[in-house]
Amino acid sequence: MSMQAPSALALLRRSAVLFVIGVGFALVLNLLQVQRKVINFPTEVISNLFTCAWWVPVFCGLAASFIGLLYPLLDRIHGEMYRQEWPAVMRCVAVFLGINHASAKIDFANNMQLTLTLTVMSVGLWYLFDRSRSGLGVALAVAALATLVTQILVYHDVYKYTEPDFLYVRSWLPCIFFSGGVTMGTIGRQLALSDQLAKQHRD
Repeated sequence: MSMQAPSALALLRRSAVLFVIGVGFALVLNLLQVQRKVINFPTEVISNLFTCAWWVPVFCGLAASFIGLLYPLLDRIHGEMYRQEWPAVMRCVAVFLGINHASAKIDFANNMQLTLTLTVMSVGLWYLFDRSRSGLGVALAVAALATLVTQILVYHDVYKYTEPDFLYVRSWLPCIFFSGGVTMGTIGRQLALSDQLAKQHRD
């Protein structure tokens, strides 16, 4: 089944759904980090009950929309077929949340051990639920770019990480961004597939 170009309405609907999911992930995952005191925001920028600066969930929502729309676009360009179903997507989300839980809640002997563990889990997430070259490339780009942006924000004292060991952040942070890219890409692909199936059913 070839993927057809989606309508503007379908893109807008999917973008809105991805934005809401991204905001939800940001609030929940940031809560884990703050509770564990892995990350600290200055009190003057704390503005909601999840102890999260308002721009963090907004930025994550926009990034989630972009990534979730980019994955199916690249699939169409490269002629790759996506064949997962919603149960697999839910398992992908569960693994992603597990990776974040491990980074915030589980005590390791040192940061290097934690980083290696999360690296293996993140690569395993891509292998189990993606395996596409375009997906790997996007996830790596997301990890690199998001880590760079975070380094800049921390350098300018927007917020800070406790016990940084990779310049101004924690060394496992790229793993979180990588797995987040894979997860949002998987959700975006499934939403695109659902739209395609619904369109074919109507036709």
